[in-house]
Amino acid sequence: MLFLLAALESSFFVKLTAGFSTLASSKRKFSAKMSSTCLSSTSVSYMEALSLAASEGLGRPVVLESTAGGGYSGGGGASTSAVLDKETGDKYFVKAASGEYDMLKAEYLGVKAMAETSTIQVPTPIAFGQHERRAFVIFEYLSFCGGGSQFELGVQLAKMHRSTSDKRFGFEVDNTIGATPQPNLPWMDDWADFWDTHRLGHMLKLTGNAGLGDDKVKELRHKTRELLSHKPAPSLIHGDLWGGNKGFCKKEDGKVVPVIFDPATYYGDREADVAMTDLFGGFGKDFYDGYNSEWPLPEGHEKRVEVYNLYHILNHDVLFGGMYINQARGMIDRILRP
Repeated sequence: MLFLLAALESSFFVKLTAGFSTLASSKRKFSAKMSSTCLSSTSVSYMEALSLAASEGLGRPVVLESTAGGGYSGGGGASTSAVLDKETGDKYFVKAASGEYDMLKAEYLGVKAMAETSTIQVPTPIAFGQHERRAFVIFEYLSFCGGGSQFELGVQLAKMHRSTSDKRFGFEVDNTIGATPQPNLPWMDDWADFWDTHRLGHMLKLTGNAGLGDDKVKELRHKTRELLSHKPAPSLIHGDLWGGNKGFCKKEDGKVVPVIFDPATYYGDREADVAMTDLFGGFGKDFYDGYNSEWPLPEGHEKRVEVYNLYHILNHDVLFGGMYINQARGMIDRILRP
């Protein structure tokens, strides 16, 4: 079988469907190995696959080995680990999952989109690929730490939200919210249509209409459309911004900066990101002050918080069950109040 290298939007996506002989430690031997394209799939190990993908993404020979530290971990059933470049000593973070090619490709694209705004720190995506049935993404390794400015976090998030799409609402691929499929396609011109189809309607289908009768579901969808008729800009949003998906990391110069990760990225109403920060805690007054100092939320945003957070509570019912469905029904009752 042939080893396929495909370029996507100036970034390299590597899918190994065949093998290469063992990577040599020298750059000269590495280059010789790279020229081979038709070897047995049993001749390449997972670590060699990571090395080849990182080499293509970084544009230089990379020979990786396992090392301590796994960084952050996310939903979706992915495992996390750290690897070390034997040539340079640089460390990278790897997220991998068996049979989850589309999920990790979508995460790669989402983090890449956020990184390209140059507004807020994310783990820079290095490469995406697959070894046998195991898909993987390689990211910059970040040194997480305590402290940091929530005010700065708010400012930088608002700056990222200023990045918009002329395709309007959606994203280039469907992705996941935790382990739940999250549709983003087709793109839609109207925000209320997008939310009703790809967010609320999707979750109602997954939860059996949250156990509600048809009349109440119809009333909920109508009221939600009314509340989302404010014509927001299609901002690039994180999509799953709870407290566990933000932190602070120390850069090489010693500066501590905010960082966000594990996204469910799409272009939507920026209020959806800010609403979720209020759902599970972890964001203080300084965060909201910082956000509003850069781009104040519009009048009336408070009445849409429940609508946006209902999506996440319904998703928690899909993922975990338990009492989340009762919480969702309480939110629905509040949304429907005159």
